This record gives sequence, structure tokens and C-alpha cells, in this order.
Amino acid sequence: MSSHQILQFRSDPFVLSHCCRHTHLTSSLTLQSPLKQPFSGLRFRWRRSNHGGVRSSTTEAQSNNGNRKEEALVSETATTTIELKRVYPFHEIEPKWQRYWEDNRTFRTPDDVDTSKPKFYVLDMFPYPSGAGLHVGHPLGYTATDILARLRRMQGYNVLHPMGWDAFGLPAEQYAIETGTHPKTTTLKNIDRFRLQLKSLGFSYDWDRELSTTEPDYYKWTQWIFLQLYKRGLAYQAEVPVNWCPALGTVLANEEVVDGVSERGGHPVIRKPMRQWMLKITAYADRLLEDLDELEWPESIKEMQRNWIGRSEGAELNFSILDGEGRETDKKITVYTTRPDTLFGATYMVVAPEHHLLSYFVTAEQKQQVEEYKDFASRKSDLERTELQKDKTGVFTGCYAKNPANGDAIPIWVADYVLASYGTGAIMAVPAHDTRDNEFALKYNIPVKWVVKNEANLSDDAKQVYPGLGIIENSSSSETGLDINQLSSKEAGLKVIEWSERTGNGKKKVNYKLRDWLFARQRYWGEPIPILILDESGETIAVSESELPLTLPELNDFTPTGTGEPPLSKAVSWVNTVDPSTGKPAKRETSTMPQWAGSCWYYLRFMDPKNPEALVDKEKEKYWSPVDVYVGGAEHAVLHLLYSRFWHKVLYDIGVVSTKEPFKCVINQGIILGEVQYTAWKDQEGIYVSADTEERLNEHQQVTIPEEKVMKSGDHFVLKEDPSIRLIPRVYKMSKSRGNVVNPDDVVLEHGADSLRLYEMFMGPFRDSKTWNTSGIEGVHRFLARTWRLVIGLPQSDGSFKDGTIVTDDEPTLEQLRTLHKCIAKVTEEIESTRFNTGISGMMELVNAAYKWNNQPRRIIEPFVLLLSPYAPHMAEELWSRLGHPNSLAYESFPKANPDYLKNTTIVLPVQINGKTRGTIEVEEGCSEDDAFVLASQDEKLRKYLDGQSIKKRIYVPGKILNVILDRTNVKVATK
Repeated sequence: MSSHQILQFRSDPFVLSHCCRHTHLTSSLTLQSPLKQPFSGLRFRWRRSNHGGVRSSTTEAQSNNGNRKEEALVSETATTTIELKRVYPFHEIEPKWQRYWEDNRTFRTPDDVDTSKPKFYVLDMFPYPSGAGLHVGHPLGYTATDILARLRRMQGYNVLHPMGWDAFGLPAEQYAIETGTHPKTTTLKNIDRFRLQLKSLGFSYDWDRELSTTEPDYYKWTQWIFLQLYKRGLAYQAEVPVNWCPALGTVLANEEVVDGVSERGGHPVIRKPMRQWMLKITAYADRLLEDLDELEWPESIKEMQRNWIGRSEGAELNFSILDGEGRETDKKITVYTTRPDTLFGATYMVVAPEHHLLSYFVTAEQKQQVEEYKDFASRKSDLERTELQKDKTGVFTGCYAKNPANGDAIPIWVADYVLASYGTGAIMAVPAHDTRDNEFALKYNIPVKWVVKNEANLSDDAKQVYPGLGIIENSSSSETGLDINQLSSKEAGLKVIEWSERTGNGKKKVNYKLRDWLFARQRYWGEPIPILILDESGETIAVSESELPLTLPELNDFTPTGTGEPPLSKAVSWVNTVDPSTGKPAKRETSTMPQWAGSCWYYLRFMDPKNPEALVDKEKEKYWSPVDVYVGGAEHAVLHLLYSRFWHKVLYDIGVVSTKEPFKCVINQGIILGEVQYTAWKDQEGIYVSADTEERLNEHQQVTIPEEKVMKSGDHFVLKEDPSIRLIPRVYKMSKSRGNVVNPDDVVLEHGADSLRLYEMFMGPFRDSKTWNTSGIEGVHRFLARTWRLVIGLPQSDGSFKDGTIVTDDEPTLEQLRTLHKCIAKVTEEIESTRFNTGISGMMELVNAAYKWNNQPRRIIEPFVLLLSPYAPHMAEELWSRLGHPNSLAYESFPKANPDYLKNTTIVLPVQINGKTRGTIEVEEGCSEDDAFVLASQDEKLRKYLDGQSIKKRIYVPGKILNVILDRTNVKVATK
């Protein structure tokens, strides 16, 4: 049998797209019986010339007889010759069906659908199209949604499964600054690359609905939504402290700042007040909190949103500022506290460096220190100042305030662990009952006063910080008339609030951690904000809705201005304009919207993407809303999902949408981590040091050990050449900096898109993080190869496969029907529960069983091909076609399990030889004596007792026992 197949690929772009980076490839393979070990996978190696062309290629293939290397030098010619041997012809099948789907618009959802049918709207969190393209982590969620979409289509649903691009943002603008390339040029190029990669994986997106947030026809409606917010007082300008990056010339969100520098570029970031556009998301805080209970979301995600919103009930209390003589002034510092019961324990106050009264009360002696500290604090993000900061820092202001509960004068400090953006920007510090305050008090020798006794009656001797509730002590003042001693914390808190309201020292207050959304960015590449500012008065005027979209002007210089003015200010002729209603001179707003803006509502535009008259048609929205399944990373759990919910509720209030929530069910896929990296250490002499024997490993040289030089020893990994050297295995998130990114194009080239899809679903539970292992894809690739040969048969002598199948029209046996319907039930249930890996296991079980059958009946194979199609659509389409069906299987009815075949009608029958039980067999209820004996004779364990023996008689009690009596006059010794 020939081990090579020569294919001529001339100018077919669909075939060449899989091979565009590897122009000449050679591989070989030894064929094996499909009933034994499947074909091994291909191994490719290639070399590039300096100009990027492939000058030579080397491949290595393995057979059962050992390793064989083949090297071939080929010249670059107009006709590309690829010498290939594959376990099944995915390189032909996949481009063929991708071309078919595109030509026939197979997955197009009509604009007008039959609304009497059920709908299924499944959506991916659409990607930012970077120049790096996809890595194998991206298709994980996309494959899952595609499987769900394909299942529902076959179950008779109208399916909406779109794809688009979240394409505004800082990365494209920074690339434009660095290279002089217009962001639009870069963005379109990146989108083309992403689209090509997604199509190569066979996802059933409706590409007619493709959209990009950068297209004026799209962001016209983003601007329209902003105007609705503006008209309702939900969009406003305010002076707020922001993360300002001078080098990037823009405001950064907290998550874009790491250790005081910008995440992109590592530039220093400072905190400074700027006039910014804000969205009043806090007006919807209670609704955003309450409606979480109605959502089919992971509880962890809902809890993250609850914590982010951070609703709390407490009190606002006023502390009078004292002058240099200790007298009360008319200035008061208001604090918010959830523990008014601890008021007597407040021994100092802390204000944020940005507090509006700080300059009023800081003393002359402390002013320089305070100003230096304010500058120090401005270089930290909010996150660094709170959760991540271990060592508390602060400066005494030189001033004191009066504790309203007891009249004590307590010092006022300025410290960056208090944020101006939370509460009132000031706190009463109770170091006995707050860990953070205690750390600060101990560092700066501030008194600590215990006022809450632990209800568990723990010893007071240790005087440790106790933040819990309890019985109040040391909390009485005859001067102020407040006595809360011996009350519970809850009772004491209520009494303090009542007293403060009666005396004018405070009031009850509900507070939120949630802050209004800072909505402006000093960037070019974003949606223009449709606002005019009158030159004379500074009054803001909304651009008329009829003038939308307000498009970005063309700019050649995107660099920061250096003055804080956004790059758009350089477009002078665009900026300077007049108010159409009054004719007064005005300027356009030069800040742009953040990247979050376009992604807040894109799910609605997918329902009606070409509508020029409305954001979305009311009837279409009413039919398709809400999104049934929304899949994406957990990193978007708070900001994107919270912002989308906020905008959706505003649109609900004004009658644009019919549901209170945008996403019925949210699923977070796990992260695909890079392959395991094994680390060893060498001392100064180059000798390996075991990871478990040396305490000072950080003083030695780290080296990465290839997987082929590693073996498992017990619970540890060691060097093969020296098992005494223990290694440290680690996995990391895929990133270019670590060099552990796996390109899906390479996997598709070597194993095919169906293998990649199947492997990513088979790696483990969909919601769990998983470690990529390139060699692991071989297993599912072999399963597909076995499936192919099960239906098509063995390859011909030249390595090719015949056009037809080996499927027969025989009536299936009861065993075959039961195997099929158990598989149908399992696969259906596992897809609907997103347990995709166990669904694949169910199909593998059927294939394993089918290889033991004497025939492959059409009534078994055709339903199985339909079961396979959501997972491996290219192969399934090809098999369906070869089974004699002229049309795509995309809308064929998905098989349904017949409950009659799911009943367990088998029993375990003990088998005795000469009265001694030697084993058991599984038989059908009502099995005849002859059939039971045949099954016993075929059983591997029982056969050794029966082969060649003379049978005297058989004793059979149906459903109870089969006893075979051997003829003692002709007994042969059974061999083990």
C-alpha cells in the first residue's frame, strides 16, 4: 500500500488559507487497521528564509516499526505541491464546507422570522480585534456557543448567533502614535484577520449581521443613547480626581493602572482633579442590586456585583473642626459610618488627600508635609491605596476635631487609604474595632479605646482588634446626654442615629461603594461626545439627534497635546462651530467616549443591524430579548456587565426595550493556560540542584526543561536522566511575553478545525481553567479518524478514500438501537447543561461499540452523524453528504432519544460449571437457554472452562442461573 498521497493545490484560496504561512509541507504515515490502533498524527517542521518565504521543509513521522525522517527541498513555484498523508482528509473537507456555508448563507437569520417558533439568542462577548490575532484560548467560548446554536437550530428554534467587533480603544491609538498608521487602517486590518480565523474554525455566525463599534452607522446610536442620558440628567460634568497619564495624554480607568504606571507602556500615572463627563449609574444602584436575584448567572458573579455596588446602611455624623485655641468653628467634617455604635471609640479622624476642606484646616507648620504627601498619593491608583496597600502612610494636619459623642478633641490626619470618591472622603477612626485603623494607630502612636465587648466573652486581657458586634462599654457622656452602655451593637447604633438627628449631629444614611461612571477619555480613537460648549457661558448644549452621527474628523497627528487637551482639539475646523439654535459661537466636546460605551448595547443592534431609523425595531426587540445565553470571561463580571445593565434599564425606562435585564443567563468559560513549564536549577558549576533539597534556590540559575526530558515519579516531576533532581511544574496564562501562546492556525493546519473544537471542549469542564497540551489533541484527532473510517471505510491503495460509505440498509439490532439512544440522551443532556466534555465521551463510547459490530446500519449511523455535527460540523456535513443527502444538515432535526430503548432490561446471570460459580453474563430478560449458553461460551473468563469440553447437560433457571454440567468421562483440563 502506498504511504503517500500527492495533492496539487493551485489557486484555491480556501485551501491555501490554511497553508499560507507554510507553503511547502511534507509528511508521511504508516497505515494501520481501523479495528486496532488508529493512525498517528502528523508532525510538521519548517524553516523560513530571511524574507519570509519557505525555502525548505522537514517532516518527521512515526510508525510502529520506528522513526523515519524525510527531508525534501522544494523551490517556490506558482503551483504549490504539498505531499500529504492524513488520517482523514480534513484539509479538503473543511475549506469545502466553509465555502458552502458562505456561498449559501447557511446560518443567516432572516430579518423577518416566524415568531410562532421559539427563539434562541446566543451571544459571545465580542472581541477586541488586536494585531496578534486569536490564540487557542479565544475559541473556547466561541466553540461552546456554536455548539449550543447548532443544537437549537436542529431542534427547530429561530437562532440568533452573531459576531462583531469592539474596535475603539487605546491600543489602536497607541499603535497609530508609534507607527503613524491611522487607527482605522489598523483596526480594519485586525478585523479582517480575526474574521478569517473565526471562519476557519467553522463557527455558524450570521455574518450578514456583523458590526463594528467604529462604524458611524453604529456609533450614531451610541451617541443617541448618550443624549437620552443627558436629557434626563444622567450625564453631567463634574470635577473629579482621575488617573491621569501624561505620556499617554489620557485618563485611565483604575483597572488600566498597575503599581502606579499605565498597564500599556508602563508610563507614570498621577491622580489629579479634572472636569469630566460622568454617568449617574448610582441613580440605578438599588435596581441593579435588587434585580440580580432574577438572573440565571453564576452566584459568584452576582456576588461580585453586589460587592461592587456595596449598599450599606449607617449614619452620617458631623465632627466640628477646632481652631488653634480648641474652640469649635462653623466648619464641620462629615463622616459616613456603618458602625455608629462605636462613636465613643473614635480617637482620630482621617481625610482623603483630595478632601475639599483640607486646605482650610491644615496648619501652617504642617502645610509643606501635607502638600508633599498629596503629591505622593496622587501617583497611586484607588486600588493601590486600599486593598493592595499593606503599609499605611499618613501625615498629621496639625488640627483637631471634636468627637460629638463625648466632646474629646481628636487629631485629624490625612492618609491615602481614605478615598475622596467613597462616602464623604473622611472617616472617624476606631482603632480598637477596625484592623485598618488599628495598623495606622499603632504606627503613629495614636490612642486606642475599646468600646465593644465580644459577645463570646473572650478575654479582654489581650486587647486585640475586635471588628465584630457585641455589648457596648465605655460609651457614656453626661455632657452630651448620650449613654449607650450595655446595649447591643444594633440597639446602640439605632440610639446614636436617633440622638444625632435630634441634636443636629448627623442623620441616618444609606450609602453605596458604587461611584458614578467616569465617561470621558482624552483620546482620538473613540466615539465623539455629541455636545457643544458655548464660548461665552460655558453652557453645554446637546447636538440635535437629526445631526447624528457626529463623525470623527480625520487627523494625522494623534499624539497627546501635552496640555491635557485631547488630541481632537487639534482638529480646529471641526472643534469650532456655532450653536444652530442661537447662532452663538461654540466648541465641540473634544473628549471621546470610553471603549465600554459601544459594548454596552451591541446585543440590541444585532437584532436589527441595518435599521437607519431606530436603534432597534420594537417588534424585533420584543421577540429576541433578552439574550438567552451570554458567554465570556469572568474578568468582565463587574464593569461591562454592570454598565450594560445600567444602560438597558435606562432604555427600559424610556420604552426602547421590553425587558428589565439584557442577559438572562451568563456563563463564564474557564481560562486555557499555557502548557506546563518545568523548571530546574543549576548551581555555579552547572550542576543540577533538586527543588526539594536546596532552600536558597533563588540564588541559582533557573533553566526550563523540555517535556520529553521529564518524567513523573510519585507525586512529583523529575529529570529522566537523574530522577533525584526534582523539578517545579508551573502553568501560566498565555501571553506573548512568556512565549507560551499557541496559534490556532497551526493547530488547524496540522489537525483540522474539528479537532481543535473537539479538543477544547474535551479538555475538562467548560467553566474550569484548563492547561493546554498540544499532544493531547492527538486523542480527539484519532477519535475523528476512527469515526471517518467507521462510516467511509479504509483508505484505498493510494491513500485516498472512496466517495461513498460502508453503511448498510440492514435493520439495526436491539443492542445497536439501545447504544444509539443512550448516546442521544447523553449528548443532548450534556450539551444543554454545557458539559461538553462528557458529551464527547458519550460519542466515543458509541464509536467504540460500533467497531465491534458486524455492520453499520444507516438507522444508527445517520442519527450519530447528526449528534456529532454541533461539535465537528465539517466532518458531519461531509459524512451527511456522502450518505446521500443533497442539503446541509444544519437544519435537520436533532435526534430524540426513544425512552423504550433507555430502559435497563438486562440482568446479570450467574454461570456455574459443575455447580461452582465461575462468572456472570449480562442477558436480556426472557433470554432463552440457548442464547444464554452462547453468551457464556463467548465470555472471555468462562470460555476457558468450556472450550473443547463435552457437555453432559445444562440446567437453566430463567433470570436466576445457568449451570453447565461437563461430561466427567471426557474431561479436559482447562488452561489458564
